[in-house]
Amino acid sequence: MQVSEAPFRHVDFPPVDLDIDRRDDGTIVMTPVQPLEIGIPNVPTGLTRQAAATPDKPHLRERDPDSGDWRTATFGDVKRAADGLTQWLIDHDLTDGGAMLIVSGNSIAHAVIRYGSIGAGVPVTPVSEAYALLGAKGDYQRLRHVVATVKPTVAFGETAAHVAALRAVLAENVPVISRESDPDGADYAAVIGTEPTDAVAASIDGLTADTVAAYMLTSGSTGRSKAVIQTHGMIVANLFQGWQALGKAAGWDDVLLEWLPWSHVSGAFSSMAAAIFGGTFHIDEGKPVPGLFDATIRNLRDVELTYFTNVPAGYAMLVDALEQDRELAETFFRKLRLVLYGGAGLPQPVYDRLQQLAVDTVGRKIMLTTGYGATETTSGAMSIYFESDKVGIGLPMPGLSVKMVPIGDRYELRMKGPMVTPGYLGEDELNANIRDEEGFYKIGDTARFHDPDAPEKGLAFAGRLAEEFKLATGTWVSAGNLRMDLLKHLAPLVGDLLVCGENRDYVGVLAWPNEAGLRSMAADSKAPLGELLSDDGARAAVREKLAAYNEAASGSSNRVVRFAFLSDQPNAEAHEISDKGTVNQALAKHNRPDAIEALYAAEPGVAIIDMTGD
Repeated sequence: MQVSEAPFRHVDFPPVDLDIDRRDDGTIVMTPVQPLEIGIPNVPTGLTRQAAATPDKPHLRERDPDSGDWRTATFGDVKRAADGLTQWLIDHDLTDGGAMLIVSGNSIAHAVIRYGSIGAGVPVTPVSEAYALLGAKGDYQRLRHVVATVKPTVAFGETAAHVAALRAVLAENVPVISRESDPDGADYAAVIGTEPTDAVAASIDGLTADTVAAYMLTSGSTGRSKAVIQTHGMIVANLFQGWQALGKAAGWDDVLLEWLPWSHVSGAFSSMAAAIFGGTFHIDEGKPVPGLFDATIRNLRDVELTYFTNVPAGYAMLVDALEQDRELAETFFRKLRLVLYGGAGLPQPVYDRLQQLAVDTVGRKIMLTTGYGATETTSGAMSIYFESDKVGIGLPMPGLSVKMVPIGDRYELRMKGPMVTPGYLGEDELNANIRDEEGFYKIGDTARFHDPDAPEKGLAFAGRLAEEFKLATGTWVSAGNLRMDLLKHLAPLVGDLLVCGENRDYVGVLAWPNEAGLRSMAADSKAPLGELLSDDGARAAVREKLAAYNEAASGSSNRVVRFAFLSDQPNAEAHEISDKGTVNQALAKHNRPDAIEALYAAEPGVAIIDMTGD
């Protein structure tokens, strides 16, 4: 059956009902008519209710690193351990000011530290493991920046490497909790074994919507990381708007599997959703990186899902695996109702391949949705909660108003609702300018309607304002939007790319190859990757796709004149890759001056595909 002829597998979405205010200046404000219904006052109350209702239900599962078997913590286990930490923090007078700095991967212990800390009124700041593990070769610069910003009064480091990093950057009087043997620290097992008193329940009852629950770090993709203030009111508002629009349909109270790091808002959101709505959350130790994705595939063989989430890079690797393994595809699609991709960057060809696999396997298309938002909106505050075969960012979920300010043929997005941050920690000057005159947060992204005459069909991402630059001619280039368009047109030959051209005469592209796609076009499909990059068949395929793209280009702002493949991969140690698998465009370009100079050389070298005469 052709994908175009196949129906969607049924998903019980709420109706799309929007109040749309169209203003004389072209501004549009969209607000869902359905009111936001928040069921709990704070996050620990949600965990408390689930533990009381289903104490023996598995809540968190993680792989034992030695045996590979699943280790399980029930809702009752997690609640009891978290209460022990809350009591320990109260007993040690660590609940007044400061924060709990968490240096750890995703784990049962990490979750306990989070819930126990915020139950005591101590905000958590989870940081990427890369800050510690990669910083060991330098001076922990990024971790020191976090410490200077949030001023932690207590910390958790799960492994010896995490503890070493913390010891290097924290004051001596800051206690460090760890599962490792550490004579100078606090033993995790002893801490969570503290006997809770009535003070724990009193502490949780005293948490208000305005109580700070977390200082979540931005990715730093457009500058240094900032600490976003996230209150309990923000988090529960975001969780319940997601539950109303997606969670009930997706099965957040069922079985979940996810790798997204809890130092990033998307991962933190999913794990807290499982705690509040009763899901069994399997912690996926895999990542969408060659070699590490094998762990995800193993887990997908083990765990049948109704709902799955990943980033675009993960889906590109997933469809490769599913196309090669019919049994895996049958397991993956057997119960699947809803698939979520993070942010705005899923290439349409990847979407199309995934849907073809679904149709070939179960005879139905699977609804693909998205969660769009930012650290400043807690997590995704918009989503696709209606049938659609378009890649986009959806519509606002209950409780969020989206203001769209016209910029040419697109709109700048601004947001208002209880899930939007009051600001950044210690950034008074910046906080004074993050909202417009009506109180809408300026998120910095642009969008356009899929169909201007039918707003209910949703919005498509149209680029980040911070990624835009001018050519030497003064022409503006929307690099984020151009990157997405090029990824669609160059699939499956390109995995990711850098859009270049600031203060240059024309747009050039540096691209990381998609090895599988190149091999399908190469004369010798078994040639080493280095030879594939210069293979005549592969280069001809790239040139053909670029020529077709340029033919439809409207001008110099989106016409590619030079193209070259990069032989190196994005460097995680240099912080070129975020925890969610995206490439820091500005930093990656900054670190490749020689490649950019070669791209713009007066006489292009043999590695450069020059489209001047095409």
